[in-house]
Amino acid sequence: MQLRSENILIVDDDIDILELLQRHLRSWNFHTYRAVSVKEAVTILRDTRIDLLITDLKMPEIDGFELIKFVSEHYPNLPKLVVTGYPSIQDSLNAIKSGVVAYLTKPFTKDELKTAVDGTLQADTDNNPKISTNETAVTKQTNQDNEPYGDIIGSSEKINDVIQIIERVKNNKATIFIKGESGTGKELVARAIHYKGKFSRAPFIAVNCGGIPENLLESELFGYTKGAFTGAEKNRDGFFQAANGGTIFLDEIGNASTVVQSRLLRVLQEKEVTKVGAQKAEKIDVRIIAATNSDLKEMIKKETFREDLFYRLTVVEIDVAPLRERKKDIPLLVDKFLFKYGLEYKDRFVKITPEALAILNRYDWPGNIRELENIIQRAIIMCDGTIEVDHLPDSLKFNIDFPEKALLPLKEMEKRYIQKVLNATENNKTKAAEILGIDRKTIRQKLSE
Repeated sequence: MQLRSENILIVDDDIDILELLQRHLRSWNFHTYRAVSVKEAVTILRDTRIDLLITDLKMPEIDGFELIKFVSEHYPNLPKLVVTGYPSIQDSLNAIKSGVVAYLTKPFTKDELKTAVDGTLQADTDNNPKISTNETAVTKQTNQDNEPYGDIIGSSEKINDVIQIIERVKNNKATIFIKGESGTGKELVARAIHYKGKFSRAPFIAVNCGGIPENLLESELFGYTKGAFTGAEKNRDGFFQAANGGTIFLDEIGNASTVVQSRLLRVLQEKEVTKVGAQKAEKIDVRIIAATNSDLKEMIKKETFREDLFYRLTVVEIDVAPLRERKKDIPLLVDKFLFKYGLEYKDRFVKITPEALAILNRYDWPGNIRELENIIQRAIIMCDGTIEVDHLPDSLKFNIDFPEKALLPLKEMEKRYIQKVLNATENNKTKAAEILGIDRKTIRQKLSE
């Protein structure tokens, strides 16, 4: 029997049913994933290409209808099959309204399951005529603009450029340099390079060079021998030895001392490391990915960073753009954090109003994705299931652009702020009046002035 290309996710809190479904599906050569809760299912959906969802309805904490609703909103092209032991006409109607293609009642026979699965997949093909039956699910996946690339979320041109470079370098061990502001996701890019490529089963070691005291960084990276310094009571491997065969990610490389820089240069040139206190070098096979938010070229001018090391590190450069330059990605990132922290704190999917999202879209995010994540996390804690403007920090709501070194008359400041709020609420005068603390009549008067 030919191996099927489809990935099927099975969701049920009954382990016996999970195993039965998985056994049948594997006998037909489908790839299967299983989850015992909606939380686990959503995590799999985020990280894996799924071509068919099979779910129960009655589950603890979050039921199957919530999962169906989530899939319908976020993965509208994913076909859904319900398998339930508590059938009802109302549930059937609700499931069909939510886009469920087939509804199977427990207990069922193997033939009934086969008919339901084949029929659901065929219905998906019929409803998507642009996809021929000869195309694989992988082709369908790449055609979806908002499909995540691992933990890298976005559909902007700048993110697509990053993903294209990752695709080119993931299967070789060229040295890679990632630059970008703090909070842009440089480590996520490094992890994608490693885990998306053929070396994914080898070690991935992340080292924050700025988080290790300068006098310890050398021994932590390269290891040391017994007696090399006070406290060195036995031989110990460093991060490079731990990463042998895989990838080492050196974040904030600009914090490395000149001694460490010299040793790194030798690793890159000779493919070997020498422990502190050792006389003999050890051969090593490691891909080095370095990153920083510092200006290394400026450091080279000041002679605090070696120029020869810089050129060795930058065989391939990846520039991760700040969030203010890829605002198209903000709604997708917000969506990711809504489901992540909604499930963690509320045991439900949290939503955000268009007005609140508009404010997020208009902020410049000096802290980048890390700042956005923190704000969404806080807002979810403060809200009752829907994030509204009031749940956002004042620093976002009152974010007004002023000319540098300019003091403006109160009238001009008021005008700019009112316009800012109107922009944030997409010209909704009622919402703008609420935020401003005035009535619609007053805001109309202000606008006419």
